[in-house]
Amino acid sequence: MSGWKKRWSKTRDRWATRFFDTPMGRRLLIHGIGERAVSMTVDCGDHVMTFSPADYIGRKIFRKGHYDRDHVTRLMDILTQESIETSGGVLLELGGNIGTQTVYFALKKHFSRIVTVEPDPRNFALLSVNLAQNGLAGEVSALNCAAGEEPGSLDFFQNPDNHGRSGMIRRSAKDRQITVPVKPVSRLLEDAGVGEDDVALVWADIEGFEPVAFRSMQNLLQRRVPIHTEFTPELYGPADSARFRDWLGQYYDDCWVFIEDDRRRMKVSDIPIGERQFDLLLLP
Repeated sequence: MSGWKKRWSKTRDRWATRFFDTPMGRRLLIHGIGERAVSMTVDCGDHVMTFSPADYIGRKIFRKGHYDRDHVTRLMDILTQESIETSGGVLLELGGNIGTQTVYFALKKHFSRIVTVEPDPRNFALLSVNLAQNGLAGEVSALNCAAGEEPGSLDFFQNPDNHGRSGMIRRSAKDRQITVPVKPVSRLLEDAGVGEDDVALVWADIEGFEPVAFRSMQNLLQRRVPIHTEFTPELYGPADSARFRDWLGQYYDDCWVFIEDDRRRMKVSDIPIGERQFDLLLLP
């Protein structure tokens, strides 16, 4: 290669590196990666994260360096504000996905142990990698299973473009149907070697299956363990949304509702079931 070509190549590569380290450049790069790239690993500062570049969550991690990490910080701040003591207890996470929130919680060193439950085998493989490469496998018990009322198996629908939208409800004609094992929460905790009385917080993101899974953890609800969960009326339907709200109201009186950047403290009886989807924190 001639001298001018070498100089041009170095200049081109230097400018390309600078460009692809900008928000626009990262967006173009991650969306331009072909199907041959099965996984990617990025340095996110205080941890590393491996993900599928074809997945919505992975693309967001690549572009922003995290996936909704501020939601974990927001939750912990409100628990402190409400004087709710969870330090040293066990965190139960239903819907661990690839381990984003699992890792964020573990890095805080707030809980004595984390039990994370993830039914999708695609996500679970990456979850296991992310726990191991961040040195967290000894602090987190990861279970490849779904939470439900009765032990057995259930149909599960894998979304090809957004693995976080996979679940027990088919949401797209492109979804791939598989079968996953299911166990009640009490059995899952037993498998992890954790007592129900040790659970100090529940974090749930299970794509519309919350009303079913929650019925398997009534001991936790009777103890009024704080629960942070997605609440998705567009998946439950109006009648079931109202029934789920009223059922939760048998155990909890007050809650926080998070709709995008808006946060409101209210009575559980006032949960806005007319919204499509929002995060909900049930207070003891």
